[in-house]
Amino acid sequence: MRKAQSKVAKRKDALVDRLAELIQREGFVHMSVGELAQAMRCSKSTLYSIADTKERIILAGVRRFFARATQKVEQHLASTDASAPERIREYLIAISDALTPASPEFFADLDAWETTQAIYRDNTRAAAKRVQRLVDEAMPERSDAIFIGAVAGQIMESIHRGDIEAASGLDDAAAYRHLADLIVRGLGSTE
Repeated sequence: MRKAQSKVAKRKDALVDRLAELIQREGFVHMSVGELAQAMRCSKSTLYSIADTKERIILAGVRRFFARATQKVEQHLASTDASAPERIREYLIAISDALTPASPEFFADLDAWETTQAIYRDNTRAAAKRVQRLVDEAMPERSDAIFIGAVAGQIMESIHRGDIEAASGLDDAAAYRHLADLIVRGLGSTE
């Protein structure tokens, strides 16, 4: 019995992975469950094994996208032997790399639903807190480390809301790369 449940769980897990890959490429608001199923080459009932509504199916895919992205970012950070200030750059560039495969349609669709906005916002806030800790590790003696971390968090929130793209034309991934450069240069400019 456990073996059968394990197989079902693995199949469902793989299905959610495929869903996350699809929606990051093509977005999701414009697609019905039938269209999602067709694009994934499965039945609607297979998709409904994930959840009972389109929104909940999509939420599973969006959560998976961000979980996988977070995992990749943290694995990258754990594997680097960079100095403490450079770890900030490594972290933000890893975020950029994790977001790069996602299409503009995906990001637009994240903003279309309050529930997916909340997932992106929560992930952005968690990443901003991580940057704050990295800044504290890099410059614990600097009185402005808290300020730098707070500013990074505000910029990350602006990236999430689309304000940076509207003002500069930079997509989310490019904006994270520029933020990394700005913070690391700022940390190195004064002692």
